Amino acid sequence: MAAPRVLHSTRCHETPIAIPQLGLELLVRVPPEATGGALTCFESTHAPGCGPPLHAHREAEVFYVLDGRYRFEVEGRRFPAEAGDVVSVPAGAAHAFVNVGERPGRLLVQLLPGLDAAAFFRGLAEALRGGAPDREALNAFGRRWHVEFLGPPLQAG
Repeated sequence: MAAPRVLHSTRCHETPIAIPQLGLELLVRVPPEATGGALTCFESTHAPGCGPPLHAHREAEVFYVLDGRYRFEVEGRRFPAEAGDVVSVPAGAAHAFVNVGERPGRLLVQLLPGLDAAAFFRGLAEALRGGAPDREALNAFGRRWHVEFLGPPLQAG
């Protein structure tokens, strides 16, 4: 039997993308071009009490909790997730999460199909630079990416 071939190997030397307004630091581990656009994989770190606003997008999303404790909401259903848990969000489903722990939490996230997560999160950081914009401004940014912001972030308490 022939040894498997490695078609692409990625070692991340990129500087993490920080979005302080969301308590987020993110590092793209597998860009979409490494998989022919099939998926993107990134690692995200969230400060306690932080997470994204309620949103939906055309990509399916799979979250693997590396560290910490989170509360997720998917299509109105809320549930806990902690280290070792996997949360799968279907394409188009409204979802959000929040780090409910006392320390930073980490997630490994896959988007299927792939999305240029580095460009998306850099653009989001720029959109939030002057403080949190209203939902209309967020949705103006999100249209390019087929992301709709539907509501505020979840609360940790």
